[in-house]
Amino acid sequence: MLISQRSPRYFLLLILLSIFPFSNLQLNGQEKPTAEEIAAWKTEADKFQSLAAEQSQTLETLQQKLLQEQRMLSEQKRKLKATEETIAKADETLKPLQEAVTKAEAELKPLTEAATKAKAAAEAAKETDQEKATAEAAAKASAAEEAGQKNLADAQTALETAKKKIEEAKNSLEPLKGTIAKTAEQIAQTEMNIQATREKHAELVSQEITVRKQYQTALIDQGKLVSFTHGVAPIFAKRCLACHNARTAKGRFNMENYASIMKGGESGTVVDPGEGDFSTLFIMCEDGSMPKDADPLSADELASIKKWINTGAILDAGISPAAELITVIPKEPQPAPPESYRVTLPITALAFSPDGKQLASSGYHEVLLWNADNGELLQRITNLAERIYDIEFSPDGTRIAVAAGTPAQIGEAKVFDVASGKLLADLVRTGDSVFSVSFSPDGSRLAIGCADRSIRIYDTQTYSEQLMVEDHADWVQDVSWSPDGTKLVSASRDKTAKIFDAQTGDSLVTFNTHNNTVHSVVFTPDGKQIVSSGADRQLRVWNVADAKQVRNIGGFADDIFEVVMTEDGDVFSVSADKNARRHTVSNGKAIKAYSGHTDWVYALARHPETKRIATGTYDGRIRIWDETEAKVLLEWTAAPGFTTP
Repeated sequence: MLISQRSPRYFLLLILLSIFPFSNLQLNGQEKPTAEEIAAWKTEADKFQSLAAEQSQTLETLQQKLLQEQRMLSEQKRKLKATEETIAKADETLKPLQEAVTKAEAELKPLTEAATKAKAAAEAAKETDQEKATAEAAAKASAAEEAGQKNLADAQTALETAKKKIEEAKNSLEPLKGTIAKTAEQIAQTEMNIQATREKHAELVSQEITVRKQYQTALIDQGKLVSFTHGVAPIFAKRCLACHNARTAKGRFNMENYASIMKGGESGTVVDPGEGDFSTLFIMCEDGSMPKDADPLSADELASIKKWINTGAILDAGISPAAELITVIPKEPQPAPPESYRVTLPITALAFSPDGKQLASSGYHEVLLWNADNGELLQRITNLAERIYDIEFSPDGTRIAVAAGTPAQIGEAKVFDVASGKLLADLVRTGDSVFSVSFSPDGSRLAIGCADRSIRIYDTQTYSEQLMVEDHADWVQDVSWSPDGTKLVSASRDKTAKIFDAQTGDSLVTFNTHNNTVHSVVFTPDGKQIVSSGADRQLRVWNVADAKQVRNIGGFADDIFEVVMTEDGDVFSVSADKNARRHTVSNGKAIKAYSGHTDWVYALARHPETKRIATGTYDGRIRIWDETEAKVLLEWTAAPGFTTP
């Protein structure tokens, strides 16, 4: 075995590789592996790969065997059921057959007696003038008796045939049950073999990955190999995905993952391992054809791509060929926001802290926390994508969830500690924006709506993904929980709103009356109705049970971007017509208008206890209102360091 010939450093490296990611393994300060050791690592990795392939083939064979055995068992059970049904039906016929025999016996008795008397009378009437008549009567009586005997015999035969059939069927039951038991045992054994093979396969794959990582790391350190995930995937994700993703795929070339890149496009393969100068991908990048209508790749980027191809265009060990680029590239901190803003930015998200003391607003690569009483900037939470689309405090106010994205590059959902601004969880990472975050009423779960059509639910203690739903046909722009936390409602650019079971992810109903983009959704306090808003300039109230519209509320001159429900059943909304409004859901009556904004009102937040709402506009202004009087309490430009020219 090659392992027995390793130096002690080999075993140390195996331990390190099992603990630390490939990208973090450091060999600095250690003796560089020799060419013989590197070659031995490759041989060992190839051996594990070969053994894993054998186990994979064995697993496939066992799975086919299991399928055949399951089909066999199903057929055997079908035969058993059919036999038992045959016996049951035959048992049902025994009684009428027995009754037929009894009836035939009863009918035969008087016929036999009559025939006997008729024969005696005919014998006595011989050589008299009654001889002919009595003889005919005797013949008739004898014929009737024979018919009765035949009827009895037929009935007895039918009864015996049924009894024999039942006996034969019953005799076949035990062997059939034995066969079924034997087949079930075979299935159990095959399932055990499959599990053992899976475990062995997983072990071999793990061993192969461990040693292959070691081999690849050594080559990368020597400049003989380029890591796909570290060397070229970040380039592709940043510079190529906007035009070459699953949806647009210009030239039918999808670059969302390694497998798609190696597959090529409508003109065939674009990567020829070992032939960088002749690979279409490199040629088009080098001559500026890619990326189209954008700055050309830098010399360093071109060099990395070319070297990656020349050294075999390999995929890092342990990475799935189908894994999206955005999920395999190294996570790097997002760019820092400007210390002072030179221009204002649209306010795309607002959220009051549960105690009403802070108001969070969207910034550029950051969330800004303001004193809700005087508009003083308290904190800047950074390390976020370019655009902030949604913000929500946890029910206890200790954490803040943020949905963000850099369009066509990255989408993310992160959770931060409010007091320190420390990143607690980096939950979602997609190739496009994340639009919505929503804590469940008890704060134990976090729902996230994404541009990739998915809705994801995370446990807020472990930050593990519990559920992923892909039921929409386009961006999921908003998600909201039912008051009891059992359901989720979503709004989408596919012109629908949908309600899902929050435990299973099953789609319950779909509302499609908007006929345009749906921007925002919220449950009524009793959980029986939904209020949704969209680009059709209508608030629509509809039933949770059957998705039937109850009423629509008009009077808006443009898109309605966000809705917020009150505890007493009123709904606040903000619109691109530069107004915020309050309506009664039960009758659609307009209660208040919050006017005076000079641009689209894009964001809305409410603090129930203090009866205040906050509105954010496209020109970067925040207003805090007394919701009862529709009076502005506080107003400022939410751009740190910005001074009006």
